[in-house]
Amino acid sequence: MTSLSAIALSGMNAAQTQLQATAHNVANLNTEGFTRQEVTLKAQSQGGVSASVTAASTPGSALETDVVAQLQAKNAFLANLAVFKTSDKMAGALLDLKA
Repeated sequence: MTSLSAIALSGMNAAQTQLQATAHNVANLNTEGFTRQEVTLKAQSQGGVSASVTAASTPGSALETDVVAQLQAKNAFLANLAVFKTSDKMAGALLDLKA
C-alpha cells in the first residue's frame, strides 16, 4: 500500500506536469503550425496518479481550454499540498505521542 504522502506527491507532480504543458501551449499560441500538448492522467493501482504528455490530434490554439486547465491544475496542486502537509503534521503528532 502506498503512503498518503506518496499519493499526494504524485498528484502534485501531475498538476505540475499539467501547468508546464499549458504554459508551453500559451507561450506558443501564435506560433504557426504549433501543435498543443495535452496531459492525460491515469490512476495508479496502488494509489496516486501518473501523467503523460502527448501532442494534440489537431494543430492550433485553444486558449480557453489551456486557461481552464491551468486553474484546475493550480487547485489540484494546492489540494494535494494540503493533504501532504496534513499527513506530515499527523505523523509528527503520532511520533510526539509515542516519544
